[in-house]
Amino acid sequence: MLKSFLDGIRVLDCSQYLPGPFATRLLADMGADVVKVEPPGGDPARNLDPEGKDGAYPYYDMLNAGKTVVTVDLKGDDGHAVFERLVAGADVLMESFRPGVLDRLGFGEERLNALNPNLIHCALSGFGQTGPFRLASGHDVNYVSMTGGLSASGVAERPVIPFPPLADHAGAMQAVITILGALVGRGLHGGGAYLDVSLSESLLSWQDLGLSLPPPRGEGLLNGGCACYQIYRTADDRFVSVSPLEPKFWANFCNAVGRPEWIPRQYEPLPQTALIAEVADLMATRSRDDWDAVLIPADCCYQAVLDYAEVAEHPQIKARGLVVPRDKYIEVLFPAMVDGVGPEPRPPLRQAEAEDVAAAWSEARRSGAA
Repeated sequence: MLKSFLDGIRVLDCSQYLPGPFATRLLADMGADVVKVEPPGGDPARNLDPEGKDGAYPYYDMLNAGKTVVTVDLKGDDGHAVFERLVAGADVLMESFRPGVLDRLGFGEERLNALNPNLIHCALSGFGQTGPFRLASGHDVNYVSMTGGLSASGVAERPVIPFPPLADHAGAMQAVITILGALVGRGLHGGGAYLDVSLSESLLSWQDLGLSLPPPRGEGLLNGGCACYQIYRTADDRFVSVSPLEPKFWANFCNAVGRPEWIPRQYEPLPQTALIAEVADLMATRSRDDWDAVLIPADCCYQAVLDYAEVAEHPQIKARGLVVPRDKYIEVLFPAMVDGVGPEPRPPLRQAEAEDVAAAWSEARRSGAA
């Protein structure tokens, strides 16, 4: 079962907004005991509403489901003392402070190692702990910009901002992968680890193809220059995606739409402006539902472009059961089945006293748990 994977692993989460909390939610999904430490004012994500309404946005609740939240003032003596106890009882520390902040708070690597030599400390930052941009501010679109991906995304006239935030999620996933590797390493060889993971470099690691074979925006095989990997508008002003890259799938597509003469044109030079226009003209003659009826059975790498309101009703998504309505938001569960069993819905976040959590963790450590 999924929850047994990290049962007994204690995670101290000092991160905010999206990347760190998304990462620790994945760890909680796998059974880790995640305690989120927040300053007296709370994680700013509590009030991150597009319209400025306090507490109205469900962003915070969905990212921190399944965790225990405690308030600790790391600038005060009492908060300093309880945080030391939490660190001593933890297996993993996740934090997203700017480089140097944790040192100024009295919890640099030397102090953390003295408190808990087996601690796996993951420092998740925008640009990494070293280098000339280590202290620079940034958000997702900046990281996508500097790693090259934005230059190849969009239409020929201009780049287009991707959604959801790519670097934030890439960084979260890289943090989880590295933490899990460090836990395995600790089990094999003993000792903790200091993990320097950055959002920008996590996304950079996805750019092998672009760095090696940079496609002009809107003109490459996979970014808009090819008729067989394209988005087309339908008669009812909806959109569909078509990606029959392999010759057999392209032939299936051409035959299904009644244009077998297009089959030998698949490898015309890029950008395939004329062929794209011809396919676009044909796709614009029928509704999206009509094309669903024709192309889903044709085995030609086709899917309609769904609005978010339609996603949960897609038969594949519905059958897998990962999308769960909650009171204030739509929850997507951990995307894996274990021994044929799907993940459990997450419990809502709960508030607790930091002293109580520290005492429980100390007792668990003394009793030899985890």
